[in-house]
Amino acid sequence: MDTSTHPFRELFAQLGLPSDAASISKFIHDHSPLPGHIALPDADFWTPAQADFLRETWQEDAEWANHVDQLSEALRAN
Repeated sequence: MDTSTHPFRELFAQLGLPSDAASISKFIHDHSPLPGHIALPDADFWTPAQADFLRETWQEDAEWANHVDQLSEALRAN
């Protein structure tokens, strides 16, 4: 596993989404709460490429995995 760290906002940039604080907050607000039975990559608001990135990140325990977990938790908390 790569132990590099990236700011959370860089995950949004990696996904091709606006990555400023206001846009991240709006995204989380607009897509919450994500039901617990839906895996994050299976949510209907992702493009196929975004869903593939999220799925591969978890499967490979890639450098973004911690941020993907953080995003999943944020979407389920609201």
